[in-house]
Amino acid sequence: MFIADIKRVIDQVSRDKGINPDLLIKAVEEAIRSAARKKFGSKIDIEVKYNDAAGEVEVFQFREVVETITDADLQISYEDGLKLDPECEPGDSLGIKIDAGIFGRIAAQSAKQVIIQKMKDAERDAVYTGFIERKGEIINGIVQRIENGNLIVNLGQTEGILPTKEQVPREMYRRGDRVRAYIMDVRHENQGPQVILSRTHPSFLIALFKTEVPEISEGIVSVMGAAREPGSRSKIAVSSNDADIDPVGACVGMKGSRVQTVVQELRGEKIDIITWHVDPAKYVCNALAPAEISRVIIDEQNKTMEVIVPDESLSVAIGKKGQNVRLASRLTKWRLDVKSESKYNQAMKEGYNSLVSSGISISLADALYEKGFYSVQEIRNAGIEDLLQVRGMNEEEARKLIELAKGSDES
Repeated sequence: MFIADIKRVIDQVSRDKGINPDLLIKAVEEAIRSAARKKFGSKIDIEVKYNDAAGEVEVFQFREVVETITDADLQISYEDGLKLDPECEPGDSLGIKIDAGIFGRIAAQSAKQVIIQKMKDAERDAVYTGFIERKGEIINGIVQRIENGNLIVNLGQTEGILPTKEQVPREMYRRGDRVRAYIMDVRHENQGPQVILSRTHPSFLIALFKTEVPEISEGIVSVMGAAREPGSRSKIAVSSNDADIDPVGACVGMKGSRVQTVVQELRGEKIDIITWHVDPAKYVCNALAPAEISRVIIDEQNKTMEVIVPDESLSVAIGKKGQNVRLASRLTKWRLDVKSESKYNQAMKEGYNSLVSSGISISLADALYEKGFYSVQEIRNAGIEDLLQVRGMNEEEARKLIELAKGSDES
């Protein structure tokens, strides 16, 4: 046989490359089938089967037993058939074992190429399967080269790519540097699996805390969300299902040891660890810490919150270039409008004055204020059903009030 010690080869390749031996056996069978067809032509009826006990691939050519041969490739005479099987009858199909050694050098080389290609395909599939199961994990690698700003990272079995947009600004790498990143995606490309890495993804921050905080990996503390401006600042919200365990304290660690390890990995990125709360208003207040919050006005329909803070806390709540409120908005998934108390009070005063100046009595203006109608503009946008919530309001008065507000706009 042209493939010596096939059983040993299959066992060794399977063990060394981590490939399912069944895939290799199918590749070998297909390779020999290809070689047989090259030797005898495509119309012959052949069967290729790996014999595990004998450690070889057996090839059988099937021919129909006939009285008179019209096609020697597909038929065998009844006389010759009796020599192979004394019980055969015309019309039977006899399988004749073929010596694979007769295929010749060219056919054998072709078969070898098929085997090599199948092995490569199987190896790529094995690598893809191995990495797709690790999607969402942190992996370590070594920078192999840099292409158009993208880092090509050696991950052992394959290469990963850390695209420019997934790199933290101001982080510099050279060939041979070690890099730790988050497996963001794994794609099955023709040239092999492509592992997409990230150091900017919020999940990278979550995965780092999961590595450093046992309570998270054990499920005692849960990460409810994270928002990042990579390289600058991030916020992560945590909660605990054990009343005796402080989720923030668990993430900070003794003398800040746990959070400092994460900060060092992120090259000094500031991290705010906050307590998640089921009440969205309290959650937002926590997210805007350390700013002091005076009141929160919620618009459920538009998923927005108006956050009022003392004048001296305004800059802290908004943060440098709006970073704090921006991160808090991303974390909580609420659109936040932060205002100082003086600006809010001024707006309230102007709104109240617009009500009174439009001809609305002070007592009615007070009643409207109680139900959250702070200006003529809000009455214009209200429906009759909304105004019926106001103390002492009936449908006719609500309709007249809306008309009055619209008339005030036109004037």
